[in-house]
Amino acid sequence: MEMNLEQLQSFVEVARIGHFTRAAAHLHLAQPSLSRQISTLEQDLGSELFHRARGNITLTAAGEALLPLAHRMLADAETVRHEMQELAGLRKGRVRLGAPPTLCISLVPEVLGAYHRSHPGIDLHLREAGSRDLLNRLAGGTLDLALVVTSDHGAPMTNSLESIPLLQEDLVVIAATNDAHFAGKNAVTLTELADVPQIVFDQSYDLRRTTMDAYRAGGLNPNIVLEGAEMDAVLRLVERGLGAAVVPAMVLVDRPGLRSVPLTEPELTRTLALAHRKDVSLTRAAGAMQEMIVSTAAGFAARGLGITSLA
Repeated sequence: MEMNLEQLQSFVEVARIGHFTRAAAHLHLAQPSLSRQISTLEQDLGSELFHRARGNITLTAAGEALLPLAHRMLADAETVRHEMQELAGLRKGRVRLGAPPTLCISLVPEVLGAYHRSHPGIDLHLREAGSRDLLNRLAGGTLDLALVVTSDHGAPMTNSLESIPLLQEDLVVIAATNDAHFAGKNAVTLTELADVPQIVFDQSYDLRRTTMDAYRAGGLNPNIVLEGAEMDAVLRLVERGLGAAVVPAMVLVDRPGLRSVPLTEPELTRTLALAHRKDVSLTRAAGAMQEMIVSTAAGFAARGLGITSLA
């Protein structure tokens, strides 16, 4: 079998676009050259990869099986290329980091800012998504590192991945500084909070599922005035007095327009970890990023914001 990366790239593009001519244009190839690459790949594998109907190109069962493997092989080849650049002393490289939205407005900016100052020649790529999506991308080779939630509704770690526990973080109630519902309060129970107008996150947030489960367990119906918002929108809406919200303690850093109140009965927490693939050694650039994340997370914990270091 003499399958090569150029053939795999052509296969992936045809699968993505569903059209040979348009895929050839995207790859800057003549259409006959692309067709020959695919035909040669099919001969080498002994299976047809596409159902070819006029104007309708779809994957066969063999093509469906090959597609995730091809994505992973191409991603691994790109990682090797960047590692060779580093070993050649080019002072270049790349780090692809994934993180959930709550960390993209708190921990991640501090990490990336410090990292760029120390390593200005490294290309940085950030993927913002939920923990499950990030772990899938990590396993597929399109991320080098992923910050993920591993507790409660967080994503399960697969056998192909390993992680470093970083932080345990309290979930707290936030409100506008002039919100009368929390005047003079040092803490609030979930029962008390249920009667307060609230903003809740989009269904994709692990945080939404954790909070709603706590309400159901207590037989409570929260007073929701708005749902489906993303993190930055929730913070801005709370600042403007639309309602309260339950958020991780870390997002309160540099948010003077918000006040926070500890949540009790029950206390809710989440655990954060830094994950990477077991079968691929981190490049030097990614290894330096890992060290930066661990040290920055420890610094957040030292601020006493309801965050405990686990590293």
